[in-house]
Amino acid sequence: MADFIAYGTGIVHAMTNNPAFPAPVPALSALSAAVSELQAAETLALTKATGAVAARNDKRAVVVSLLQQLRGYVQAVADATPENGATIIQSAGIAVRKVPLRATRVFAAKPGLVSGSAKLTATIGARRASYDWEYSTDGGKTWVSAPSTLQAKTTLTGLPVGTSVLFRYRSLTKTGEGDWSQGLALLVK
Repeated sequence: MADFIAYGTGIVHAMTNNPAFPAPVPALSALSAAVSELQAAETLALTKATGAVAARNDKRAVVVSLLQQLRGYVQAVADATPENGATIIQSAGIAVRKVPLRATRVFAAKPGLVSGSAKLTATIGARRASYDWEYSTDGGKTWVSAPSTLQAKTTLTGLPVGTSVLFRYRSLTKTGEGDWSQGLALLVK
């Protein structure tokens, strides 16, 4: 709790008279008062007085709510000037979160490591999903089922070399089967 109180106090100090934040919402005086009340409630809770822990937890919830509101305000100010956004956020005493740059996976087919094979990767259907795979050597008139997988990727072997093969997949989740993807062609080597 001491670290949390120090965090709240640090934000108040960092934002006080900070030119990037001329009118913080909520007011820094409200956050400062809530942190002081939390500190007093924590001191009382350490004495193990009846009801003191519940009172302290209520005071902590107030501080958390104010910090969340303040974080939204700081983010809005930072978003207004994206080129200085990280610096603005840090000047408020708040850590900048790195945005993960995970590329969206799209359905793809590449030649496999051995002749007559293909490596397929699909768009992830859900956190817990299985995937059905099929291929066609006659332009999609007939489809041959391949083994299902629990991952959004597979390697198919035994494909006719020198032939253009169409591949498709569908994901199966707890809500049911998805639609088959569009066919994706690959010249098997």
